[in-house]
Order: sequence, then C-alpha cells, then structure tokens
Amino acid sequence: LGAPYPGIPGPSPGTCLCGVRGRVPAGSRQQVTAEQLRARGNALFHAGDHGAALAAYTEALSLSDAAPERAVLHRNRAACYLKLEDYAKAEADATKAIEADGRDVKALFRRSQALQQLGRLDQAIGDLQRCVSLEPRNKAFQEALRALGSSMHEKMKTMSCTDSKVEQMFHILLDPEEEDADKKQKAVQNLIVLAREEAGAEKIFQSDGVRLLTQLLDTARADLMLAALRTLVGLCSGHRSRTLAILAELGAPRLSAVLGVEHEQVSLAACNLLHVMFDSLKEGLQKDFRGKEDAVVLDSSRDLKLLIKHLLELLVLEGASAHGRDNALNLLIKVVPRKSPKETNNSMSLWVIDQGLKKILEVGSTVCGSPGSLPVTENSRMSASVLLSKLYEDLKCDAERENFHHLCEDYVRGWFEGHELPGKLRAIQTVSCLLQGPSDAGNRVLELEGIMDSVLSLCASVCEAHQLVAVEALIHAADKAKRASFITANGVSLLKEIYKHSERDSIRIRALVGLCKLGSAGGTDFSMKQFAEGSTMKLAKQCRKWLCNEAIDTGTRRWAVEGLAYLTFDADVKEEFVEDKAAMQAMFHLAKSEDRSVLYAVASTLVNCTNSYDHEEPDPQMLELAKYAKQHIPEQHPKDKPEFVKRRVRKLLMAGVVSALACMVKSENPALTNSCRELISRVFLALVEEAEDRGGVVAQGGGKALIPLSLEGTEVGQTKAAQALAKITITSNPEMAFPGERIYEVVRPLVSLLHLQRTGLENFEGLMALTNLAGISERLRQKILKERAVPMIEGYMFEEHELIRLAATECMCNMAMSKEVQELFLAEGSDRLKLMVLYSGEEDEKLRRAASGTLAMLTALHPPICKRIPQVTVHWLEILQALLLSPSAELQHRGAVVVMNMMAAAQEVAEQLIASEMLEILSVLAKDKDKP
Repeated sequence: LGAPYPGIPGPSPGTCLCGVRGRVPAGSRQQVTAEQLRARGNALFHAGDHGAALAAYTEALSLSDAAPERAVLHRNRAACYLKLEDYAKAEADATKAIEADGRDVKALFRRSQALQQLGRLDQAIGDLQRCVSLEPRNKAFQEALRALGSSMHEKMKTMSCTDSKVEQMFHILLDPEEEDADKKQKAVQNLIVLAREEAGAEKIFQSDGVRLLTQLLDTARADLMLAALRTLVGLCSGHRSRTLAILAELGAPRLSAVLGVEHEQVSLAACNLLHVMFDSLKEGLQKDFRGKEDAVVLDSSRDLKLLIKHLLELLVLEGASAHGRDNALNLLIKVVPRKSPKETNNSMSLWVIDQGLKKILEVGSTVCGSPGSLPVTENSRMSASVLLSKLYEDLKCDAERENFHHLCEDYVRGWFEGHELPGKLRAIQTVSCLLQGPSDAGNRVLELEGIMDSVLSLCASVCEAHQLVAVEALIHAADKAKRASFITANGVSLLKEIYKHSERDSIRIRALVGLCKLGSAGGTDFSMKQFAEGSTMKLAKQCRKWLCNEAIDTGTRRWAVEGLAYLTFDADVKEEFVEDKAAMQAMFHLAKSEDRSVLYAVASTLVNCTNSYDHEEPDPQMLELAKYAKQHIPEQHPKDKPEFVKRRVRKLLMAGVVSALACMVKSENPALTNSCRELISRVFLALVEEAEDRGGVVAQGGGKALIPLSLEGTEVGQTKAAQALAKITITSNPEMAFPGERIYEVVRPLVSLLHLQRTGLENFEGLMALTNLAGISERLRQKILKERAVPMIEGYMFEEHELIRLAATECMCNMAMSKEVQELFLAEGSDRLKLMVLYSGEEDEKLRRAASGTLAMLTALHPPICKRIPQVTVHWLEILQALLLSPSAELQHRGAVVVMNMMAAAQEVAEQLIASEMLEILSVLAKDKDKP
C-alpha cells in the first residue's frame, strides 16, 4: 500500500496494516531460524492472527531438532488450535509437549481445556489436578478445577438417573397394554430431547436402544415410527461410529422402505434421518470420543454407496409413494454432487450417473395418467431435472460429459424407437425434463432424428394428454435462441392455432406461454419486439385472467405465471400487472402453495417488475461507434425510468410481496435452486432501496429471510442479500430488526461485503452496518473479530475514497472498545496508532471526529497507549492543540479527553504536555461558559 494522499504515509516497507512484517522473496533473504519463526509466531499470536501464528510455529517445527524447543512449539500450537476451536488437534499437540516434559503446567492446562471441549471431563479433571499439585497457589488453576468438578458432578448425577429413565420410556412405548396416550406422548418427547444431548444419545445407544428403536419402527404405527426416526437423528448427528452401527442394525433396505411409505410425515422424518446419516458418514469425526476409533480406520464410502443404491432403486419401485420418491430425489440432490468446485473428487456423481441416470430419467419421463406410470407429485419432474442438472454441472471434462450425453440419447432412442405412441410420449417427456435441467443434453437429444417432427405433429393431437406433453416440450425448446428461431418459423402459427381454437384451458394456457416466450425474445430492448403492437398486452391480460381464475387447477395456473415471467420484460405489461392487485395476490398465493415448481417464474416476474436485473449504462463513445457502423442499439422503455420502478416497488409492497418471498425462501424443495435464490435476493435488494420501506420489509419477515439467502447460493445472490441486510442494519435498530441470536448471524454476510472484489458501495454499506453492530455489545464485537474483519477494516482506512475511509475509521472507533483491538494498537511494527493520530489532524472534520474519538476511547480504556502517542509522530502535540483550538465543540471535547487521559497516564508524558502551550489553551477553554 502506497501513500494514498499527501500527509498520510502508507505502511513502512515490509509491514502490513495488522503489524505483521511481510515476507521477502526467498532468494533475497537470509535463512530464518526456528527461534526467529517462534518469535514471529508469538508476535502474530499476541496480534490476534492465530492462523498465521500457527503457520509460523509449524514451519519452526520443521526446522527444529532440539526436544525442549519442539515441546515449546507444540505447546504454542496447542494454544493456536484452542483459539481456532480445533480441540482434537489442540489436545494432540499439548500431549506431545507433556510427553517431553510432564511438569509443563501450560501444556497440561491447555490439554485440560481441549479435553473439556471434547466432552472428556474425567481426563480434563486429571490434568487440572496435576496443574494444582505443581502450582498449588495458582488461583486460575484452583478456580478451573472447582468449576469443572461441579460440572462433572452434575453430569454424573444426570447419567445415574438417565439409565432408569431410558428403560422406563421404552417400556411405556413398547407395552401393548399401555393405553394412556398422554403418557406415551410424554415418553416420546423425552426420548427425542434426551437423544439431542451427547450424553443422552450415548446412554440410549449403550442401553440396547437401537434394537428397541427398530421394534418401534416395525410397529407400523405412524406416531411410534416418528418417535423412533427423530430419536435416531439425535443418535447419528455428527457421530460416525454410532451411525455405522445403526446402519448395520437397521439395514439400508429397511430405511429405504420407510422412506417410501404413504404417510407423508414418516417419509419426511426418514428423509431427515438419512440426510443426517450421510453427513455423519461424509464428515467423519465431530463429536466422537478420542480413543474409541483411533485404532481403526473407518471407511464409510461402501456404506454411502449402499444407501445411494437403495435410493436409486426406490425411484423406480412401483410400490413407493409419490412423496417418498420426491424425498429420495431431494436427498440425492443434497448428498451426491460436490458442495464446492474446490473439492476435486467427483467420483460419487460419476458412480450415480453410471448406476442410476436411467432411473432418474424414468421419473423425469413419467407421463401422468398413462398405463403403468410411476406415482409422482407435481414437483417430481422438476426435482428430477434439478438432480440431472446438478450431476451434469459436477462433471469435470468433455469425456465425462460425452458419456452423460450418450446415456441420455440411448434412453430417449430406446423409448422413441419401437414403442409406438406411448414410447414417443415418454421420449418427448424426457426431452422436456432435460431441457429444464442440463439444457445442453436436452438440445442434443432434441436434435435426434424425428424428435422435433413428433413434437410438432403431436401438438395437433386430439388427445389432451398427448397434446399437453408436446406443447410443454415445444415451450421448453423455445428457451434457446437457435431453437427459438426454428420454432418462430415453424411453430408460432401452430401455437396461435391451438391458442385460438382449443377448447381446453390447460392446452390454451400452455400455447399462450409458448407465444409469450417467443414474443419476449428481445428482452428489455424496447426496439426489438417480435409481435405486432398491443399483442403482448393482450397475451398478458389473458395470463392475468387465468391466474385469477381459482376454478382452474394450480398446476395449470402456474403456466400463467410462466407467461408473465416472459411478458414482464415489457414495461407496459409491468405497469398493468402492478395495477392489478388481484393478479399480484393470486401470484403470491401460488408462491406459497404446495406446487414449488412455480418459484422460479414468480421470482423472474418480480425481478422484471422491480428492474433488479443487471443493466449497465452504455459508453457514449461506443454508442456513437455503433450508430456509425449501423449496429443495433438497445433502447430503454420510457416506463423503465427510476420514478416508474419506485412506484412499482411500492405497489408490490402494498400487495404483500415480502410475506410471499419469505415463504418462498423457507421452501426445502429442489425448485429453490441457487439461481432462484439469486433472483429473490435481487428483489429484496430492490425492496429495501428506499430507507422508509425497510421497516415494513423487516416487520413482514424480510430480515429473517435474507440471512439464509446471504449464506447460501450463487456469489452474486449472496452479495445482493448481504447488501440488503446492510441497508436494513444502517437505518434500523439492529436489535429490533434481528432479535435474539439472529443478530449474530448477520455479522458474517456483512463482513463478506468488505472483500476486495466487492464494489465501493458494497464496501461502504458493509462498514456502516458493522459500525452499528460494533456499538451494541462486546459479544458482537467478538463475533466481528472472529470473522477476521479487523484487517479488512484497517485496509479501508487507507482507501482513497473519503466516505469509505471515514466509514472504516468510524467502525474502528467502535471496535476499539474491545480489549483485543486495543492491544493491536500497541503491536510492534504497527502503524495503527500513528494513522489515528495523523487522521486527527486531517482537514476533513468528520474523519477528524472519528479518529480523535478513537484516540479518546483508546487512551481511556488502555492507558499504555498514552505513553506510545508521543513516540509515533513528532506532530502529536500540534495535532492535539489543533483539536483543542478547533471551532467544533465535538473536536474540542475529544481533544480535552485525550489530553486528560495522557496527563493521568504517566509523569513523563504529563511533563511534555505542560512544557508546551497546552496549559494556556486548557486555561482558556476552562473559562468558556458556552461549552460546559
């Protein structure tokens, strides 16, 4: 970082803002020693950078051979791991230090802290007793032993009475003669609650609980099955060894069978249990006690594949329920694809494609009502499309993608050739499923000989079911530009004919959506309209009419929203839609319905109405060049100007858009894809643009809905949601907007706005919001510190943009109330304090106020800083005098507090102040009756 402007120097060479010296290239420096690395690690640890300190100690270990020095480094690493909350590694390092020196009380104490967090209280007490015997006068050890002893006593007391309780609960539940329903309900609740605690879960497991829970499952009574499944969730959560034992006892076939039952709640509970089991098998040890499994390497990949194999078989099992099939698809979506592209192993996706792609396509190709078709819900085909899309996205190379295409093509050919009309319908339905998921695969299949011709010919079928399949395929095919031009040439007249003459609304509405898609091919470009003037308005009016007609089934009305999602590119359609309150509320009602496949269409319509899509202002020079070259220039519709957008947002808010969006976010359905989340985040950001609307958004559940959006989804979606949270936090009372524990969940999204790839506005709003949070409580400041925001805040104090620089300084002022931050200002090699002193002498009054406020707070809360101020710059006296002589009473007050704190801190500092003109200035100010 260079000097961003005159008067404020940047950091000295080799020094970063956090006070950590930068590394010199290997070729230009002398070889560092283990001792130097340890010293660097110590400095980093005291500066609060525990990750970097750990790296320094680890590097020192690789260079050190001396046993005593290695023991100290292991002990120091244990301290880092404790701070980083990696307790298993903290215990391992502390143990290595103790093996070298059994009287190392620091290592013993650190191991006791790690053991305590790992739940091994008996071993933790042993270490603490050893510490007290070595240092009997150490009050910290005595207090820790007393606290842990009482905690252990409580645990033993609880465990002793838990044994009989577990036995009693199972007896009540399994006794066929027990008729007291309240007693059974209470036993169920107690069992579930007990399983949520580690000690309780272990006790149930050790008391032959798995066999007894299996008996509950085998009763086939919904209430007892739910109790068993929910208890098993507690037993499996984060514990791999118990999960493996339970899986061996229950067996994958039984779990799969329970997932496929008709009772919806039981199926959902089984789905939740399987998800927890997958997580425990994948993540490995989280809560397991050390010693139980260390001797054995547990390979759970075989068990994972076994579970997935049964889920895939469930998809095509005729006896499985429709919602059981949906739950199996949802599970596969969550557990098979990689969570992040950074993970290199996609073998699970490849295995599922080889073993089960055709089974997934069986669900996607189901034609409802046809003989022998699988039972499905309105969400099943969408879930199959999402799963196919996730699997395709998880592929890493062309060979893997080519294999996927071949399998899809073989499946479609298999149905298309030799199965007469029913086979052709299945093939066309498969094409629709692929076009909604991995569209590349859908387009490849669409180009197979005879497919497109069959779609067009079946559109004219007299059978409604056949016509529905063909028209839907035509609509999905119109999504791609190359297909849209082909369909415009060959299918528009056919769709118009169907729309005008079909007697069935279900067919007409789909034909209308096809026309809407083709009519909106120009997007928001006002100059590129596909149809004659007024045609889109007529189509939109018909869509709104069908949308409001409750006599039509939900699945058909969904298509009306699909039509509006395309037509609302036209600003005239947007204006008419927001004037039709009944249509808006009908759409919001659909968004809250069981049919979750409507989510994307609703979100797209709202993005269009609020103009929250990305649009860049064209470069004037490029416009002139385009005109000269006679190239097409996009034109904005007059009704897409800011004043129209603002009015539309108000109308949507009045119609209840926030509660609809909040309901959409709660959905656990695969239809809530990352793309859909991004659209919802965009809408929320548009809704909170005006400060006066933010209170209403929060009151209707918008604040709560934004938190999960800011933590999961596309990077753009998370950023938009985080920015919306920042806007709310800036203008509302955060404790009211995010009550209880929710306020702590807001910190991480706000810190994400400080990353360098974010825009200046996002940086600024993130800093402003964090300033508000940092001023509330020490716990919030600790949360901000834990998210490693302080180095980023410091970085923005060097920003050239004055508002960002000011916001960062104000944020640091509030963070300075934390002891850890105060210590950072005294760190060796740091320019933090110097920067604050120099900023207190800047011309910008707001910046001076923030910097001098930080100094006033630091000198009051941490007196050693008073001694350091004269050492950081030779201009410190004139800066303090300038504050006291300022026409601003606020600056004078801050200056007076700093001087008072420095006078009280140390004699040598007081002598320097009195030797200057400070006494005369203070004497004059003391007589000023206007500034009490």
